[in-house]
Amino acid sequence: MDDRHFRQLLDHFGYSWNGYRRVRKGVKRRISRHMQQVGCRNAQEYLNRLDTDSGLRRQFESLMSVSVSRFFRDQVLWKLMEDHVVPEIIRENREKVRFLSAGCACGEEVYSFKIVWDMVHARLGCMPELEIVATDINPDYLRRAQKGRYSKSSLREVLLELRDIYFVYSRTDGLYRIAPSMTAGISWKVQNLVKGSLQGNFQVIFLRNGILTYYKDELRETMFRKILGSLSKGGFLIVGSHENLPVETRDLFPFRGQRYVFRKIGS
Repeated sequence: MDDRHFRQLLDHFGYSWNGYRRVRKGVKRRISRHMQQVGCRNAQEYLNRLDTDSGLRRQFESLMSVSVSRFFRDQVLWKLMEDHVVPEIIRENREKVRFLSAGCACGEEVYSFKIVWDMVHARLGCMPELEIVATDINPDYLRRAQKGRYSKSSLREVLLELRDIYFVYSRTDGLYRIAPSMTAGISWKVQNLVKGSLQGNFQVIFLRNGILTYYKDELRETMFRKILGSLSKGGFLIVGSHENLPVETRDLFPFRGQRYVFRKIGS
């Protein structure tokens, strides 16, 4: 598949060329294999099949997902979470805290938050109940996240003392398994934010390096408004460090000078 045909697919389904430009080689290989598997000889035939076969469309959407993550990606953010965001949330939510990772990929972000939560717990003592909802459009990513097994490269920003506490190394496969205590309270869900809705209010929502990067403006705005509507008053929204909000809103304000961490002031 050449770039012209790839852009044809992107335009048809509302994906952003700028978002996929740097990662397109791997995505194009996956799409080309899928075309061959379903017996499509060219991009137009493939588009026609996707428009009429919902099962193939779901497979295509999964293949378009991109997972580029690791534990504690962006150290400045996670230090802010530990020192200010999580303690602030706890002060204002004594009974229960709900956390959403929208586009959680293989789970590194989710488990990073659980580790930070546990570290704050060790420091402060009494904590509210934590409920985590982790969603992604790709069921393969979610299965890998639930297994909680990661290569050493995924842990390169994890301090050694934390690695010893929160991971178990397996000599059999050379992978690190997240500690069983970190897997409780997480609901893993296949979800397409273009079509689906979010249930209930969340005190923290991570929306990093996903829909704000890989979709065109109209779909970005639609999905962003769903996210914003599910963020509780006083809650925190975290986006990617190089991402911008798709719409102007008076409800969100940068937190402690960070342009990718926002607090919701409005209802």
